[in-house]
Amino acid sequence: MNIATLRIVDYAPRWREDFARLNIEWLERWFTVEPIDREVLGDPERHILADGGHVLFAVDGNGHAIGTVALKRESEGVYELTKMAVAPEARGSGVGRALMQGALDAFRARNGRELFLESSSKLGPALALYESVGFRHHPAPRPGSHYVRADVYMVWEPAEPH
Repeated sequence: MNIATLRIVDYAPRWREDFARLNIEWLERWFTVEPIDREVLGDPERHILADGGHVLFAVDGNGHAIGTVALKRESEGVYELTKMAVAPEARGSGVGRALMQGALDAFRARNGRELFLESSSKLGPALALYESVGFRHHPAPRPGSHYVRADVYMVWEPAEPH
């Protein structure tokens, strides 16, 4: 994977199947695909974009989607970082960090005031990435959590004002 040719692009209908494919592969590898996952992954336009959310893709030099991440709007100014997945062949090459930077830029562009995520203690590399960009641990599970697998709850608390 040549990170120099990587592009971070906004959602377009042509990427819908990639959004589901990348996330389902990741979920099946580490957990199980929960009903809420299938619902959201099958219709990101309705479940993420329609309410003011945002979906990004990492696209390689050949035009293939190799990663994705979403910001799901929870309420005014409050977003969940969710559905982050990187293709197996691209893991460990900086794609996740590029997606994270794109998601933080999108959050700032929306004048967001709170960004949180739910994850699992099984995912050491992901948690290290989240911590490295300013996510801090809070008691889990988050009230109203939709995920059985979530035993980590983090809120973005960057050192510098955003």
